[in-house]
Amino acid sequence: MDPLYPHDDGDQIRGGLLTLLRGTGLPVAFGGMVQPGGPPRMTITELAGTTTAALRGLAINAGAGLGGKALALGLPLRVDDYPVARSISHEYDGPVAAEGLRSVVAVPVVVHREVRAVLYGAVRQRLALGDRLVAAAVDAGRELERRLTDRDAARAALTTLRTAAPGPVGSRRSPDTVPAPGAAGPEWEEVRQAHAELRGLLRRIDDPELRDRLDAVADRLAGAVTRPEGGPPGPANPLSPRETDVLACVALGCTNADVADQLGLRPETVKSYLRSAMRKLGAHTRLEVVVAARRAGLLP
Repeated sequence: MDPLYPHDDGDQIRGGLLTLLRGTGLPVAFGGMVQPGGPPRMTITELAGTTTAALRGLAINAGAGLGGKALALGLPLRVDDYPVARSISHEYDGPVAAEGLRSVVAVPVVVHREVRAVLYGAVRQRLALGDRLVAAAVDAGRELERRLTDRDAARAALTTLRTAAPGPVGSRRSPDTVPAPGAAGPEWEEVRQAHAELRGLLRRIDDPELRDRLDAVADRLAGAVTRPEGGPPGPANPLSPRETDVLACVALGCTNADVADQLGLRPETVKSYLRSAMRKLGAHTRLEVVVAARRAGLLP
């Protein structure tokens, strides 16, 4: 596990289950991640509200049972009376009966068009699961989709930051040994692109510990370009986090509308942040403020 990511897939699933329980009011929830590689298959690893361990470790094959059918189709499904439901196969009747479950909803979590997890909600009596309840379960799945998508994007940005910075042939530099400001070339532009993406992601990541660690990586990379390896840190950043986010996008040539779309802001708000950054850095144009920010070690 990457030390920058203190929480594993189990934490993500548990968070999704808690969201599902709160949103639906159902007493039982469980789920797990789809195993990468090979035929689609997921394993139930996380349980909430259960009274037995009958479901823990259960491997669900695509197409089998309610969750396997949801996995295969990529669609949320429900049954109001699991033991006699004709719309599903019944490979898992034993564990379901051991837990005493009757009405169940299964929600696939789709990331980049692939089902990455399945969340279940259930109750121990026969109950008609209405559209509003199913919609709440789907909302929990979508929230987990967003968290997994942001985590994937953060991982990709960090990978680029660690491997794309130019250096001697055959070497890989860390962000603390990046060349001086003004560095050019396709590799360095990849780093700048990843840095801008990382800045944008920081405001969407819910996990405060992960957000702080990624923020530190972005700041370390930006500051490294103006000091030699092992050198002292530069002066405190005069820009607010949002001003830095905006400048990171502007440095890539984004328009105010592009920046607003990437950061989830209004174009007028972007313009305000940009004007404030110009004032603080003594710049009068977009180019001047980017150059000033790079010289100050605020951008890579």
